[in-house]
Parts: sequence; structure tokens; C-alpha cells
Amino acid sequence: MDTYVKHTGRVSQTFIYLGKLFRMFIFRNDWKALPMAAFISGLVSFVVGKKMNVSMEGTLRGAFAFSCICIWNGFFNSIQVICRERHIIKREHRSGLHMTSYVFAHMIYQAFLCSCQAAITITVMVLAKVKMPSMGYVTDPIVDMFFTMFLITYAADMIALFISSFVKTTTTAMTVVPFLLIFQLIFSGGFFSLTGNAYKLSYLTVSKWGLTSLCAQGEYNSLPMTSLWTSMSKMRSMEIEGQKPVDELLDYITASKRKDELMLECGSNNQDKRYESSAENVLKCWRNLGIFIALFAFLSVVMLEFIDYDRR
Repeated sequence: MDTYVKHTGRVSQTFIYLGKLFRMFIFRNDWKALPMAAFISGLVSFVVGKKMNVSMEGTLRGAFAFSCICIWNGFFNSIQVICRERHIIKREHRSGLHMTSYVFAHMIYQAFLCSCQAAITITVMVLAKVKMPSMGYVTDPIVDMFFTMFLITYAADMIALFISSFVKTTTTAMTVVPFLLIFQLIFSGGFFSLTGNAYKLSYLTVSKWGLTSLCAQGEYNSLPMTSLWTSMSKMRSMEIEGQKPVDELLDYITASKRKDELMLECGSNNQDKRYESSAENVLKCWRNLGIFIALFAFLSVVMLEFIDYDRR
């Protein structure tokens, strides 16, 4: 008699399948996702970490890069987990498996995996001496950042779980991933100027809300903007009628010790309301990421309920 016939309750089935997932974590080397998260976090911290939460440009780049890490981790956590055992699920569903129990077991397991990856990312950032936010808007600064990275990873994870619930093969699933990543990156609103319908599409991305939350926690609107100073520094040798006005201006600003004042003034004139540093803004981002999680988990259940009609 099938295991799921003996344990017809949804709670019992959830814990049975959860045990299977954790055994796979240990014995099928699913734990390898954790050192990979550390490696990628280390690379990003080395490249963009020095300027994160230090300047506007550095914070935006850092928030974008770390959001990408979380989305990457989330996608690859679950993109193959259902489609690789679809024939087994179909047989067990006919023997009494509740799809709500099956998906909920995955949700618990993936939450564990995502929380580990978020903790590893934060740890690597601290070890790499990436400047952490100085203020927590909901709880402690580190806890706020951990929760944001967890939600980004988990939301991406649930999207991938949904994709895995209806694609035919693992090959198809892996083919879809680059398109998902490109959509998230382009419509994050971080580097590409989006207007009209393109801007509206950004509301449908995990990356937008993750990036917004990280920028808000990093006090983006209170930071200096360094791009003007950098551009002017590259123009030092420019001559106009035998004179070097840019060189003279930079020397004056440096001598009067007003460089920091200039960069702060540039920052104050380039503030972005989207990155307002407030508890309301951070909580709004968390709420929207939570909606992604709940919605795609529900859609996964709906998709799998029709698995008996699948003739593939």
C-alpha cells in the first residue's frame, strides 16, 4: 500500500514529504547550493561592495547586484524540483497525495534553503567589510537586510517552483531561466530608465521591490553623488583659450575643503522618492514580495491539481 494512502491527512503527508526533501538535501548533495551562494556573494562583494551604502551610485549598483544574487539563488533552488519527478507525483496523486501537502512541504524546505542563503550572503558581506545600513527601519539593520534578502530569494524561488510545476522536462525548465532572469534585470528599474508601460511592468518583478528595499535601508537619498566629481576630474586637462578652468575649479573646491559638500549637494538634487528611507516603504516592499510568494505557491497547487489530465 502506498505511503500516502496510509497517511491521508494533509499534515501527515506534509511531514512525510518534508522528511524526504531533507534527506535529499543531505544525501543527494542539494546542500551544494549553500557554498555556491557564498562564492557568488564573495565575488559581488569584491566588485561592488566597497561603494555600497557609501554613495548613491554605489548603493544602486550594490542593491542591484545583491538582488540579482538572491534571484539567481531562488530560481536555481527550485526550477527543476517538480518537473524532474513529475511521473512520480502523478502516480502518488492517484494514490491519495494532496497537492497542498506536497507544495507546502516544498515551501517549508525552500524557506529553510533561502534563509540559509540569505544568512550566508549577509555573513560574506560583513566579512568583506561591506558597509551595512546604520539604521533599522523595522527591526535591527542587519535583521532588516536579512529579511529583505530572504524575501527576494524566496519570491524568486516560488516563481521557479510554479514554472517547474508545468514544464515538461528539466531541459525546458533550464531554458526558461535565462528569460526569467533577463526580465527581472531589465525591469528592475535600477539601471534602465523605464517609462509608460515599461515602468508599469516593473511592478511585476521581484527585482524592483528587492532593489527598492535595499536602497531604502541603505539611505540612498541621504548619500553623496560622486559621478559629477568623477566626470570633472577626467576633464582636468581640458583647455579653453589657453586656460584650464575645470582644473582651477577643482583645485579651489579641494583647497576650501568643500568636496564632500559638493557631492552631498549633488545627491540632494538627485533624490528618488522610490527609495525613501522609511518603515512604510520597507514594509511595502516586503508586503509585495510576500504577495509574489503566496500567489505563485497557490498557482503551483492549482497547476498540480490537474496533473492527472497531463498526457505528457
